[in-house]
Amino acid sequence: MSSDASRPANRTSLIVCALAACLACAALAGCGGRSYAGYKYAPYTVRGQSYAPMAPREALGFVETGTASHYKEGFLIFPGKAAIGEKIYPWSHGAAHKTLPLPCRVRVTNLRNGKKMVVRVNDRGPFIGDRIIDLTSASAKKLGFHQQGLAPVRVEVLSVGDGRYRLR
Repeated sequence: MSSDASRPANRTSLIVCALAACLACAALAGCGGRSYAGYKYAPYTVRGQSYAPMAPREALGFVETGTASHYKEGFLIFPGKAAIGEKIYPWSHGAAHKTLPLPCRVRVTNLRNGKKMVVRVNDRGPFIGDRIIDLTSASAKKLGFHQQGLAPVRVEVLSVGDGRYRLR
């Protein structure tokens, strides 16, 4: 037989658990949000500088060597937002590039240590100095340059687009 004194505590615990579950669902709701259809390669301007991204077919097989950096993505329920409208979470493996069509998949190789990984380019940038690609922190950690901040890399385009718009 339960006492009446324990009922309010149990009810409070249930409410706290329900609120925690709702917050967790809200935070994870945008994790798989890859709903962008088509390609994004229209010219754009940032800080007075104009950029003309390459066409999807032109990007296939594109290779570039230069400096990579990484950026901060946001915080769990307050994620950053990519140029094609997708949410960018701290655990995301994404990237930003100034002239590749969005979205596309690239293989990034850290030329210092040989580590490689495939990332999805869904954002624009970096707009600092001679950097060629900006990776999420999770990607920079996997490639082994998160602590240094910058690394020499090779970027190879593997495919352009998603779903039925995908080119290889």
